[in-house]
Amino acid sequence: MSAPLRLVLFDVDGTLVDSQGSIVGAMTASFDALSLPVPDRKAILSIVGLSLPKAIAQLAPQQSDVVQARLVEGYKQAYHAHRLEQGMAGSPLYPGAREAIEALHAIPEVLLGVATGKSQRGLDALIEGHGLQGYFVTRQVADHHPSKPHPSMIDTARAETGVEAVNTVMIGDTRFDMDMAAAAGVPAIGVTWGYHTRPALDAATTIIETFDQLPGALDQIWT
Repeated sequence: MSAPLRLVLFDVDGTLVDSQGSIVGAMTASFDALSLPVPDRKAILSIVGLSLPKAIAQLAPQQSDVVQARLVEGYKQAYHAHRLEQGMAGSPLYPGAREAIEALHAIPEVLLGVATGKSQRGLDALIEGHGLQGYFVTRQVADHHPSKPHPSMIDTARAETGVEAVNTVMIGDTRFDMDMAAAAGVPAIGVTWGYHTRPALDAATTIIETFDQLPGALDQIWT
């Protein structure tokens, strides 16, 4: 009897890549362009994982919808300019990320996917820039879904791949990822090297501190 299909979904920012420099820089440029007080670094990193409009709404709740929309567009422009200037140097893969992706991809019954608050353009550029084409069979981005922690990204990834919830795992660094997994009824692995503190990951099924621990965590969940 063949093994059931498994689906491993990765968050991106703070999980696969360390893009905090690009994110903080773009957010700073966006607020500066409108002569608004720039949120501190901790506040900016706390909203990573949310879709951009929701993130801006949390960072500038006192601003009007019009101003928030201008901040969103300013961030997009600044982030794109930063990526053109620095390439993937501004969003390097975390140690062990590529090896973990390649090892999982080599397992016939394991499918890989992405569930991220990034835009389609941003994710496609990152995947191409890091040479990760061909690894992810499903890519769920903020353009087509409600913001995390709504379960839409996971539900759609499961529908596209035909994998049951019990055989799906969400891997992420924020409470938004953990809460999204809970809302979708799938196990979650929290990673400590990202942008939220370990206590924020308390809804995780298990927590890992390095990519080396990922195979054991998956075995723990699936056996």
